[in-house]
Amino acid sequence: MSTTKKLVLVGNGMAGIRTIEHILKLAPHAYDITVFGAEPHPNYNRIMLSSVLAGGTSIEDIVINDWSWYEDNGVHVYPGDPVVQIDTVRKEVVSQNGVHASYDELIMATGSQAFILPLPGANKEGVIGFRDIKDCETMMAASQKYRKAAVIGGGLLGLEAARGLLNLGMDVTVIHINGHLMDRNLDLPAGLMLQRELEEQGMKFLLNKHTEEITGKGRVKALRFTDQTVLEADLVVMAVGIRPQIELARNSGLDVNRGVIVDDYMHTNIPGISAVGECAEHRGIAYGLVAPLYEQGMVLAKRLAGAATEGYAGSVTSTKLKVSGVDVFSAGQFKDSPDTRSIRIQDDVDGVYKKMVIKDGKLVGAVLFGDTTDGASLFSLIKSGEDISGREKEILLGVPSGGSGSGPSVAERMAAMPDDEIICGCNGVTKAAIGDAVLNKGCNTVGAIKSCTKASASCGGCKPIVESLLTYYAGDNVGEQTKEGICGCTSYDRDEIVAQIKEMGLKTVKEVMNVLGWDEPEGCSKCRPSLNYYLGMIWPTEYEDERVSKFTNERYHANIQKDGTYSVIPRIYGGVTSPAELIKIATVAEKYDVPMVKFTGGQRLDLLGVQKENLPKIWEELDMPSGFGYGKALRTVKTCVGNTFCRFGTQDSIEMGIRLEKKLDKMVAPAKVKLAVSGCPRNCAEATIKDLGVVAIDGAWELHVGGNGGVKVRAAELLCTVKTDAEVEEWTYAYLQYYRENARWNERTAAWIERVGLDHVKEALADRDVRLALVERLEVTLGHTVDPWKEIIEDEKLRKNFTPLSGAEPVAH
Repeated sequence: MSTTKKLVLVGNGMAGIRTIEHILKLAPHAYDITVFGAEPHPNYNRIMLSSVLAGGTSIEDIVINDWSWYEDNGVHVYPGDPVVQIDTVRKEVVSQNGVHASYDELIMATGSQAFILPLPGANKEGVIGFRDIKDCETMMAASQKYRKAAVIGGGLLGLEAARGLLNLGMDVTVIHINGHLMDRNLDLPAGLMLQRELEEQGMKFLLNKHTEEITGKGRVKALRFTDQTVLEADLVVMAVGIRPQIELARNSGLDVNRGVIVDDYMHTNIPGISAVGECAEHRGIAYGLVAPLYEQGMVLAKRLAGAATEGYAGSVTSTKLKVSGVDVFSAGQFKDSPDTRSIRIQDDVDGVYKKMVIKDGKLVGAVLFGDTTDGASLFSLIKSGEDISGREKEILLGVPSGGSGSGPSVAERMAAMPDDEIICGCNGVTKAAIGDAVLNKGCNTVGAIKSCTKASASCGGCKPIVESLLTYYAGDNVGEQTKEGICGCTSYDRDEIVAQIKEMGLKTVKEVMNVLGWDEPEGCSKCRPSLNYYLGMIWPTEYEDERVSKFTNERYHANIQKDGTYSVIPRIYGGVTSPAELIKIATVAEKYDVPMVKFTGGQRLDLLGVQKENLPKIWEELDMPSGFGYGKALRTVKTCVGNTFCRFGTQDSIEMGIRLEKKLDKMVAPAKVKLAVSGCPRNCAEATIKDLGVVAIDGAWELHVGGNGGVKVRAAELLCTVKTDAEVEEWTYAYLQYYRENARWNERTAAWIERVGLDHVKEALADRDVRLALVERLEVTLGHTVDPWKEIIEDEKLRKNFTPLSGAEPVAH
């Protein structure tokens, strides 16, 4: 007779499945396990939904345990089939689809649901929460049809939703009931700094606003506030909090309050039924952070596996987050009160704020903004209750109170960190777990630790601390870090993929994936565009560009704007145009009612607000080549007037710029490429912050490379000085082809030069025969490229992609 017990898990989320993982490790054959999930997906990382919405991650990328994991571990799973009834007498559950499953032990892990404010109109179409993959899909679909989004709630969830909607091209306003953002996690100065940062990214805010009504007939049209002001909105996202899912528990006779009431060992009031995760309430607290839920899961797993455990005593929580690219941290009692003292520093220039709250000589709370590297050590002091009298400035500033010397070393900080410190908040991995992986399981690289413990496997924010702990535990035995693949679909890096394509003569994206054994047969949004580029770079005369492997901008050869329209930038060589061209552009703009015509920073005209169905007609009537203002290609060659008109000019920068741009027209690259030619060292064309800048000096030209004028400004470095125009062309074309052949996909020249070093590039291009061979390969490639606008104009099949009924596409970033 079998002694295997039956274990049923109600809920397929993070806390419940983490509990199952522990049980499988502690007692692999003790239970026959059945899992019921409300969503039709395998176990995934809900924390990463904001990254999916923002477009940086696919749904496949956030899956923690795929379908093969269930099969490999003998776990029976019923996705998309929630439990609707529990018979606690017969010890049986019944699912929505009529599945009956008996149990010896039952784990309630039903999680929580988004709280929808009980406002008039809250049931209208277009009003949703932000809690699961379906919500993400709803927002993505709405962004293809609607323009104005309102997010109610200025906490973390609301800001994550707003960031994602902004990336999807929507006009986003965040409404918050209080006076500053994230007031449950940040104090006023940090909240104001965050608001300034997010406003620069394009978010709008209405603070101290109370929503009174959601208006509209069938679908939401606007929000009306208690002060009677109105905000138009086509989509309303409620992000005002979560509520534990306890309806099933209540109907089954379990004691509930805010959540399902449990003791220190996660027992409910009914024998054989436990609860864990966001649906559970322990000592009056229902936790919404992953670390406490994983701690609960470990206690429950040990009890069910028959292992010794001290029980769960509750958690002191901290929050370390990256909000729309900004690092923030808070822990404990971070707001001031009459019985506390604070020490703080605020640097508005660099966007850094640090605050410690002290009570009776002990650290009781902290807030960090912009620089959160000290978060773990501050949290340790809060939990330990250690007296820090006299050391406050040393702890906050990293400088001893005496004013000289340095703070504790990395090794000392790692040694002082308690074993139960949560290092990876996304996956609840402690310092002790990482130490065990290094000391007892042979994990001597960050990659091995990631595979063994999942630390740094999600958002990656904890990777620096994981690296420090690896060095602390392994010492001289730290292994050589294995190369990470270009994405989660493969372990091959860029250089290995390029080498395999050349060696084996692989000619299509699908062929590369099949031959090189992609884990995901269809690839993902990271690898498909990169493979498409590498294949085109290696086989320029044979490879047929795969449209399906590109983002929206490159599929439609126009830049999608926040309102869903597109911009058209025709090629204007060297920034020099003619009255006839200007008349042509003006005529088209008037005929198609283009809302705005603007000069770009690269001396071109941008027609903004064009409807997608009008793109081919506008291109046809302009009868000008594409300016590739949307693509990973040559964008512009900016010029000054040089010695043609300027009294300071030493060379003909206009003629040189036009010559370079006409030669490099239609050149695709790993990332966008911008050039400039300045006719004298006064550098009016800003050549020294371009990917390649040509600067005229008396009797010669300087070539500067690796510059960037974007978010991360980088001054270009001097590659060479040449005397003739022909040499300028030779070095320019050779340099750009060398970049094309050796950079990673989506890697700008500035990042590439920083990675490989200018000396490496100089050495590679020193031999003239090498340069000429590079120029020849570039010419071959350019000889087989066509103007995409002209190609679409002449191909009726391609033109059909621009009809109003064509499908929604992912927005490019």
